[in-house]
Amino acid sequence: MDDKRSWRSSVAILQNGQSWESFSKEIRPTPPSSAMVNAGIIAFVATVFFVISFTSPYWLQSYSYTYSSFNNMGLWEFCFNGFRYPKFQYDYKFTGCNYIFSEEYRIIWSWMLPAWFMAVQTFMTIALLASLTTLVTISLVLVRWPMQIIMRYEWHLTGFCFCCQAITVIGIFFAVLVFGVMCWSRDWLLNPNFNYLSWSYAFAVIAGGIHAFAGFTLLHETFEARERKRQASNLLHMDPQGHIGMGMGMTSHGYI
Repeated sequence: MDDKRSWRSSVAILQNGQSWESFSKEIRPTPPSSAMVNAGIIAFVATVFFVISFTSPYWLQSYSYTYSSFNNMGLWEFCFNGFRYPKFQYDYKFTGCNYIFSEEYRIIWSWMLPAWFMAVQTFMTIALLASLTTLVTISLVLVRWPMQIIMRYEWHLTGFCFCCQAITVIGIFFAVLVFGVMCWSRDWLLNPNFNYLSWSYAFAVIAGGIHAFAGFTLLHETFEARERKRQASNLLHMDPQGHIGMGMGMTSHGYI
């Protein structure tokens, strides 16, 4: 009944001689669905976990009782305590935490960055970009800006957010899988049995799970938004007397 009353008021505006331009100004955007709001909150929480994991240097850590020369590392930072690289001809000790591409570590880049580790960095970077893209797109949908584009392509944008979440989950999955298998290689860090997967790695796994949940929520909302669009299109193409064609003006203005 509310939809019919809204339609009758729209027809009355046209019958009073107002143009489609003035009619479009009367349009008020429908508020976002609760599912879309929830998906945005879930995606935001997942991104917080993801960013912490991405930036913190605790993917792999050594047991304190082993007194290992390796302390801990993340995707972009390594921490040593008097570490000697056995293939380096000079007796040089690496101590402290440094950015992985710093001058301090230049002489051991080839050892610190095997192909599989660079693949992990690539997977996580792509996943982070997709996650941030999701947040930006969801924010635009929630605030209904720009209104014409959002009202016309809402379910397309929601589907795009789902695709970004799928990319994020796939990227995180391959990153944690490859790292979880290859970090024990004796060709990489010495004495891998002295180390354990630490909380930054766990945060990446948690972020992947939450992103997956957000993705399923967005997929459900995509189908719901498409159904709402179909129903609105059917309503606006029919006036209260059953005549066809009255909705074409609104379609041309981008609201449907």
